[in-house]
Amino acid sequence: MSGPKTGGSEGSARRKKSSKRGLSLGSLVPGADAVIGATRRRVKFRKLSLCSRLLILAPFAVASVFVTALTGVFIYYTVTFPDPLTLRTRERAPIIRILARDGSVIAERGAAHDYMPLDLLPSMVTNAVVATEDRRFWDHWGLDPVGMGRAAFANLRAGRFAQGGSTLTQQLAKNLFLTPDRTLGRKFEEFVLAMWLELRLTKNDILELYLNRVYFGGGAYGIEAAAQRYFDKSARELSLAEAAVIAGLLKAPSRYAPSANPKLAISRSHVVLTSMRETGLITADQDRKARMQKLAFHEPRQTPEKNAADYAIDFALERLPPLLGSGHSEVVVDTTLDNVLQRRAAEIVNKELILQGAALDASQAAVVILDTDGGIRAMVGGRNYAESQFNRAVKARRQPGSAFKPFIYLAALESGFTPVSIAYDLPLTVQGWSPRNDNGKYAGPIPLRQALSQSVNTVAVRLMLDAGPAKVAAMARRLGITSELREDPSLALGTSEVSLLELTGAYGAFATGGRGVEPHIIRRVRMGSGRILYARPAPQADQLASPAAIGAMNDMLAETLRSGTGRRAALVGHMAAGKTGTSQEFRDAWFVGYTAHLVGGVWLGNDQGRTMNHVTGGLLPAQIWHQIMTIAHEGKAPLALPGIELVEPPPPPGFNDEMTQVPYAPSVRQELLPWDMKKVPVRQAQPRKSSAATPRAVAKVTPLYPADRIDEDFIARALRENAQTGSGKVATEAAPSTGRSFVRAPRGMMGLGADTN
Repeated sequence: MSGPKTGGSEGSARRKKSSKRGLSLGSLVPGADAVIGATRRRVKFRKLSLCSRLLILAPFAVASVFVTALTGVFIYYTVTFPDPLTLRTRERAPIIRILARDGSVIAERGAAHDYMPLDLLPSMVTNAVVATEDRRFWDHWGLDPVGMGRAAFANLRAGRFAQGGSTLTQQLAKNLFLTPDRTLGRKFEEFVLAMWLELRLTKNDILELYLNRVYFGGGAYGIEAAAQRYFDKSARELSLAEAAVIAGLLKAPSRYAPSANPKLAISRSHVVLTSMRETGLITADQDRKARMQKLAFHEPRQTPEKNAADYAIDFALERLPPLLGSGHSEVVVDTTLDNVLQRRAAEIVNKELILQGAALDASQAAVVILDTDGGIRAMVGGRNYAESQFNRAVKARRQPGSAFKPFIYLAALESGFTPVSIAYDLPLTVQGWSPRNDNGKYAGPIPLRQALSQSVNTVAVRLMLDAGPAKVAAMARRLGITSELREDPSLALGTSEVSLLELTGAYGAFATGGRGVEPHIIRRVRMGSGRILYARPAPQADQLASPAAIGAMNDMLAETLRSGTGRRAALVGHMAAGKTGTSQEFRDAWFVGYTAHLVGGVWLGNDQGRTMNHVTGGLLPAQIWHQIMTIAHEGKAPLALPGIELVEPPPPPGFNDEMTQVPYAPSVRQELLPWDMKKVPVRQAQPRKSSAATPRAVAKVTPLYPADRIDEDFIARALRENAQTGSGKVATEAAPSTGRSFVRAPRGMMGLGADTN
């Protein structure tokens, strides 16, 4: 061969030569080559650094510990929990008896329908549920990483929780064994229980148990109860279109119930049919025929007296499924509801909407009454439950308008302001946005107490800009607001949507002296035999704000009912405080108020956000609040609000009736304060005419500092320019203040604002 041989070829030749001569150790000793290879690998592993060896061994160690722990947990669950297969016995669904706080029966739910085996159900029923709730049910092992990833991506894209990633097995685990607590620990336990169920049961067993335990709304637990409730037939007789309606309920039972909104229920069923067609469970022809089928929904007889508490009952039932175990023929739910107050509240809402709704172009209202522990005494989710089961007190999120302002003022009080600190009601522009007062006028220097009671928009915006939107949003969340809050200047005027229940609960901190209030409706759940399944622990609320700041807020919000926008809500013989709110273009009107006994909130509006006929929170909402709270306080002793005291006896009977007839005409004139260093060139507000004295309250909070000298020339010039332009002209000079700048605005922050009071 030409050319020199390479080292590699020489080695190969030597190996071939040795092999031909029979000198290979592997040929002499069987398995010797494997031993030599393993020895060489051990030598190479020993030559690695300590860190490298740890990196290689760590995954194996972690996996070993995880498998050992998981095996231990599975053994623990097997010993602790009953065999899930025992739930397949033909037991009857539990009858749920709902009791008021005095022990009287409000309602009974859950007809005694038989357990429905899976092999008796039409395949279209099970297919509809699987296609809608868990498409990969037959393929995964309890957890679906693909589904969780898809849900996480959808939630990130929507910027909110728009889609869940739980499998049917996870939902069954939560339904059978877990509490409703939303914690990471509970979620992890749900994952493990789901895998345990997959090991113990077949897929058919899991699906059967799920269909017989899940809540379908309207008090119906299980597929058979749902079929009887909505179509007055057995689940074995459901058509494809009817099965799609029932499967669609699982996403939101109250929202998609046919009795609540038939059109929405049918629309949701079309989404289910589309999912079934996309997964190949039905053909295009079956889809078309199902959409064309005319559905006849079962409508039980309803009367105003019978459905007065149904919104509240649904709210309680939606929290029950995780608490219900197996074998309970009767379940008794003790609630916080006041049966009489609940019925009267529903009557008042219905009556007022009949009398004034058409003229005001207002079709719906909602009411929440809480005690100071957070117990729901009354809940009205709409004018008529038989017509619409959508609970506007809980599920509707609307702009609160000026009802959001107390959070801004509380943040200011914690920063050192007092009710008598002077702010400036002057034109203001923030990056092209000019908030204006509802009457189009400006009062100049004004104490914070009067600014809040008269709901002055410019002062609220200045206070928030001084504290910062992030601090104001944090204050609202601290008191109990859970909805998303947009941290921009328009937040001061209540443009971020909230629910009536969370807003009313947040006001509860004022009534309790700063303690947090967690709204709830269930006190205890027990079997008919008396065995306790759940008992709400005693409240242990944190102190959310200083007593001094809360006392100052109570003084300021009480002024709203004495001389401000909430005069129609004032109560005879009881010190009360609160705030009105009206959103943009009169789409929503609110009144949220409280005494030392109870907290109440009222919302008025239209479902589609249609504009009302100039309805403000100080009109019908305040009147409804006054009527309901008058009934709620019958027989209760007058109590002062935390941090303030009555300095005059309560007014005689009849005073409030006369006062509530006074037409609303907000004053924007400056009242002269005795500690002013100089006279302010604004006329003093005229006292309101009345035959009886208004109950006054004096804050126990001492002002931190007197008002600074006021620049009369600046104020006069700003007011004159505003009068000439007739609009919110930009203030180009910094107004003097009491230690705070109310004119500066952070750059790059804009908001839409709202016409609020």
